[in-house]
This record gives sequence, C-alpha cells and structure tokens, in this order.
Amino acid sequence: MRAIDKRDVFLDWFDKKNWKIFPFQDSAWKAYNSGKSGLVNAPTGSGKTYSLLVPIVRELIQSGHKKGLFAIWITPIRALSKEIEISANRIIDELALDISVGVRTGDTATKVRQEQNLSMPNILITTPESIHVMMAKKGHDKLFSSLQVVVVDEWHELVGSKRGVLTELALGRFRTINPQLKSWGISATIGNIEEAMDVLLGHEAAKRGVIIRSDIKKKIVVKTILPQEIESLPWAGHLGIRLLKDLIPIIQKHKTTLIFTNTRAQAEIWYQRLLEEAPELAGLIAMHHGSISRELRFWVEDALYDGRLKAVVCTSSLDLGVDFRPVEAIVQIGGPKGISRFLQRAGRSGHQPGATSSIYFVPTHALEIIEAAALQEGVKENLAEDRMPYVRSFDVLLQYLCTLAVADGFNSDILFNELKSSFSFQSLSEDEWRWILKFLTSGGESLQAYEEYQKVVVIEGMYRIIDRKIATRHRLSIGTIVSDNMMRIRFASGGVIGHVEEWFISRLNTGDIFWFAGRCLELLRIKDMDVFVKLSKSQKGLVPSWQGGRMPLSSQMSEMLRKKINECLLPGKKSPELEKVQGLIQLQQELSSVPNKDQLLIERLHTDEGFHLFIFPFEGRLVHEGLAFLFAWRISKIRPFSFSIAFNDYGFELLSDQEIPLLQAIETGLFELKDLLSDIQASVNSTEMAARKFRDIASISGLIFKGFPGKYVKDRHLQNSSHLLFEVFSNYDSSNLLLRQAYDEVLDFQLEFARLRKALKRIGEQELVINDPVEPTPFLFPILVDRLREKMSTEKLEDRIRRMISTK
Repeated sequence: MRAIDKRDVFLDWFDKKNWKIFPFQDSAWKAYNSGKSGLVNAPTGSGKTYSLLVPIVRELIQSGHKKGLFAIWITPIRALSKEIEISANRIIDELALDISVGVRTGDTATKVRQEQNLSMPNILITTPESIHVMMAKKGHDKLFSSLQVVVVDEWHELVGSKRGVLTELALGRFRTINPQLKSWGISATIGNIEEAMDVLLGHEAAKRGVIIRSDIKKKIVVKTILPQEIESLPWAGHLGIRLLKDLIPIIQKHKTTLIFTNTRAQAEIWYQRLLEEAPELAGLIAMHHGSISRELRFWVEDALYDGRLKAVVCTSSLDLGVDFRPVEAIVQIGGPKGISRFLQRAGRSGHQPGATSSIYFVPTHALEIIEAAALQEGVKENLAEDRMPYVRSFDVLLQYLCTLAVADGFNSDILFNELKSSFSFQSLSEDEWRWILKFLTSGGESLQAYEEYQKVVVIEGMYRIIDRKIATRHRLSIGTIVSDNMMRIRFASGGVIGHVEEWFISRLNTGDIFWFAGRCLELLRIKDMDVFVKLSKSQKGLVPSWQGGRMPLSSQMSEMLRKKINECLLPGKKSPELEKVQGLIQLQQELSSVPNKDQLLIERLHTDEGFHLFIFPFEGRLVHEGLAFLFAWRISKIRPFSFSIAFNDYGFELLSDQEIPLLQAIETGLFELKDLLSDIQASVNSTEMAARKFRDIASISGLIFKGFPGKYVKDRHLQNSSHLLFEVFSNYDSSNLLLRQAYDEVLDFQLEFARLRKALKRIGEQELVINDPVEPTPFLFPILVDRLREKMSTEKLEDRIRRMISTK
C-alpha cells in the first residue's frame, strides 16, 4: 500500500478544512499503511482520532471492501461513541464515500441491533461489553471474518480495569479469526506507555508494535479559586460550597462550562446549590452522570453540542475524548487525586489542535489548596500516572469461556494457545487450565454435586453450553462493571428518570423527599425494582450517595504534595496557593511542626475520647488504610489493644482507651519491612476483605446470578450467596483460583501492597518527628472529623466542629 503523498485526497481534504497535518498523524498513517500495529500517544484535542480514522477509511476505499465489518472502534464510554461517529461521518460525507458507520452500545435500540446482525456496517463503534455480547451469538466467527483492524480509544482508561481484560480477550479472538489483524490503541495521559502497548497487543506481538508519540505540548491554564479567608482547622467538604459564589461569574463569563465533581452525590449537591444561588441559570444548566436515564443524558450531550447550555455539572461520564466545541472552561470541584485525570478533564475545553485549555480548581478544604499547587507543577511538568493492568483475572476468563461456549463452543487446545498469547494470561499454566475446564464442566471439587454449576458439556471435543436457561442467564450477565442493584426511578405519570442503588432506597419510607437528577422528588411507592415518585415543592431532601470508596491520591500526586509541603518551609517567593496557606502552616508549626521532605511527622493527642496517635506519610488513603492496620497489629503484639482507625490522603489515626507505647513499638520494628506480607495479611483481616472482594468475582464469573431485567435478586440474597460460596471454597477447596484471586486483588488494588512497601521503605529512612500537641492541629483535624462523620448526622457533626473550633 502506497504512503500518503501530495496527491492524496485526504491531504486535499485537510487543506480545504485549513487543518494542519501533525508529524504524529503522518507517522501513524505511514505505520498503519505498512501493516503495523501500535499505540498513538498524544494530548487531548490534538487530532488523535484522525491519526487512525484517515488510514482506515483510505484502506477501505483501496481494498474495494463493500459489505460487512471492516473496522471496530472500541470506546470506554458511550458518550464518546457519538463523537467518533460524527468524526467518521464528517470525512465520509464530505468526500462522498460509500462507507457505512454504525454504533452499538448498551444504549442502542433493539431494532438497530437486529438490523446490524443481518448486515454489519463497515465501521462499528462499540464498547468492550457489546463486543462480548456479539461473541455470544452463534456464527460470530462469520460476523467478524472480514474484520481487518481494531482501534481501542482512550486505552489508558481501560488498561487498569477488568474491562481492559475483556478487551484483551476480544482482541485475542479477533486475531485467531484473522492472524493479519491490525490492532491500534489511542491514549492521552499514561506513564507506563510501553507496558500499555504490551497489554494491548500481547507480549510477543508488542515487540513488533510501534509507539507513535506526539510532540505537541498542549497549553493548559490552571487557575485556583482561592477563598478570602481559610479556617484555622480545615475539614473535608466545608470550604467548597463557600466558594460557590465565585463560580457564578466563571459560568457567566464563558460560553459553556463543564463542572466536574468526583462523585455523583457531589454532582447532585452542586447542581442544586448553583440553582439556589443563581436561579437565572434555570434552563441553562444541566447535570450528567451515569445513573441518569439514557434519554436525559442524550439530551444533555446534544444540548452541549448545540451550545444551548451555559454549564453542566458532571462526573467522569464526560471525562473522555468527547468534543464539545462550545465548552470554553472547565471547573474541578475538589482534588482530582491524579494529574492524568486533571489533564484529561482540562482537555475538555479547547478541544482542538492549538487551542488553550482552561481549568479552574475549587478546593473543598484548606489543605486541598496545597494539592492545587502540586497540580500546577504536575501539569507544568506533564506528569502522568501509571495504570496497573489486571493479570490472571480468572473471573473474567470464566465469563469469556462461557461466552464462547454459549455461541459455537471452543476447542480447549486452540483456546489455550490463544490465551497464552495475551498479556493477562501469559503465565496461565496447564494445571490451571485443566482446573478451569473442570470447574466449568463439573463445578470443581466443592460444587460438583450441584447441577447449576455444571454449565459446560464436551461434545465431540468442543466445550459447549446447551442448557437454554444457563445460556440466557449468561447473556444477561456479560460485563465486568459490578455495583449494587439499581432501582429505576419512575414518575407515577410515566417516564424513567434514572437509577439509584437499592441500599439507598431501602432507607426511605413513603412520603420521604429526596433529590435526583436535579429534581426534588417524593417517594410514592416501591414495586419490584421500580421506585414511583412525583415532583415535590420541598426545598429540602436527602441526596443519594452511591457505594464505593473515594479515590486515593496517586503516587505522583503524593510525591508532589510532599514536595509542596517542603516548599512551605523554604524562604523566598511562593506560588499564590502556598502563600494563601502560610497562616495555616504557621499554626501547624506553632502547635506541632511541619515535616520537611526527609521527616515523618507523628502527633500524639489525649482527649476525652482516649489516646490518639496520628501519623502523616502523605501517601494516599489506600496506603494509609493498610499502614494503619499494620501498625495497630504490630503495636498489639506488645500487649493487647483495641483501636479505632481513621485515615485520609494525608495520614491516619489510631485511637485507643489506653496509652499507646509508640517508642517501644518503634524499637521492636514498627517500621520494618521484615514479615511485611504476613503482618499485613494478619492485621487487616484479609479474610473479611477477600470475602467482600469475592462477591464481585462471583458475579463476574457467573457463580451468582443478579436476576432478570426488572426482577433483580435483592442485595442481601446476593451477599448471602457469595459469602456461602466463599466459605465453601475456603473450607473445602483452598486451591480454588477464584478464591486466590480475591486475596490477590485485596493486596494489589485495595491495599496497594507494592506502593505500601515502597512507602514503608521511605518512612524507615526518614527522621521521626514526634510531637504532643495540647489541642488539635490543622493536619490532624480533617482525620478526626472523618471519623466523627461516620458516627454523627451532618447537623450534629457541624455543631461539634463549631464547638471544637470555638475553643481555640
């Protein structure tokens, strides 16, 4: 295939649109044309889509391909699929090309999917889950037989999740069908780019892959909204709403503003408060998050494209790749906890080559102002976090095998070789493979007496699922996104406005008022999984919260935060953010001290509650959770203790009713790496953590069935079922691969064991600064409040905090 030259129709098209062809785009075109696979790494809004869309369309024309699937474009979020479709149709329509483009996601109408099954478009834009649903159909080999290329967009978002494993397995299947398949990824912000390509292509194939890097430096302007005054004792969530008035002029100044929050509950709260503060925005402001109905989300996206909205309060549902040209400014509420996420969100404004992206950071408590300074430098240095890929996810593998067995079946030898070529399962042993096959056909050692776990039968050397009930249940369970059962919120007069988790609704009684999708609603009745409501004129009501922990600081952000705290101690001119917190830093120095980069701060405090021990590694909440349990365990080996534990991104607290022998604990190895793994496993009650993790694994692997649409199994029944299976495997099948996976995921992802070990090594080399303040310090106060928040209602907590602050 010839390289693109001056006579190429696509060069003419770029010229007519006054678009510049960037060197990375030209490199990608040439690499694609030579038959290579690889990864394109370029900033948001730099033209990444056309770096691969152009050569795909060009090859389609030159190959003479008319009917059937030629290219699949995988996106991690449904909103992005629309943007890719627009970009593809733009080039096809303006060049009058006979090429068909289609979208297939969970939002695609049944009629459209049925039409696609009869005649696939040339280019299909879809999600990992939708691909696996298609693979569960008989004859899927024929469906994908003409496929020549797969592009995985926003690969950095998928690679660190089990959805990434789903994508790997799909790519492996496509390569088996067509060994000449080209595989490409697109990624903006990721640190471990070489490893990301290994995961995408498979370790061996990656040796022949290419990484196309852009040299474009995206200009990003970061502005921190600083308060006039900050509290002497900061606490999470308190400061943000106080800055809401400063947000109104930003919204009014720009054509359209996206306001990013870290949680759906936070989005609901900010949307309400913005309308209360600026009622003139009614009809010009909207909300977008994953629990809002498809129709409402589509309306918001269309309104954004058309420039009909002044602002949208959103979550990560609008994080990726979507090109809303009217968006001129981005607002981030609270610490994004990662530089890559911040850069990604910033890129939603100025989403075109050469344009400047503007992002405003709104701290939700005073210490987040230091995070703002860290973000400023992280953006300046263009730092990006690594994404840790999932490996040996046997729950996803078991689901995939059932997908193949539901369709045409699989040959175990051929499939074993296919799996071994992937990054995730390159270490899969023959013994493990035999265990997996036995588990599918008989239920393994502990479940072989139960027919429901004997899902697969072997017919003429092919592993198949022939039971219609098992097949139907499996098709309804495809995917790796696990959450509590979602209940539909319906108006009694008709119409669905979204979904909320069952656990929240279970707290409500008939007549209770709650906010959802920006509306104040009164609960009328609950029937099955439907929650019937009507609009309420009340101004007060509960805000739903969704289960799941808060995001922790990334390792890069933690390092930058420690650096900025150290800068607070140095003489000379400082950034506006650090200048703003100097009074807080001075108070911390007066009451205790501020650690430099070579010190670890420890504070001991005695109150009516008992004896408090606060330690500040500034390493992120997940690492602090592990360290807190580890230190509690090691201290308890001196003599029995009962501890209450609290933690945030800056440090953690151990609270006991008796004095804590800190110095003796240090002498006996509190900070040592020796026996770290065994001590961690003993200290955190890893069995209980693994049991909770196992629930998700059981759901993904198909061991438990969450129910049919509209008739979901209640959460408590699912919990009982998964816990029973966990107990059975623990007692009678200790070598069970799913059981081992649960413990591995606790260590790798919940406790971030590798990072914890690195942090403990650093702590062991630091100077210990041990202080005994007579009253709460600015550093320890947010942790103390977080613990109290678990015990008190919001009103009682605020009263308690006011009393604590007034004593100063």
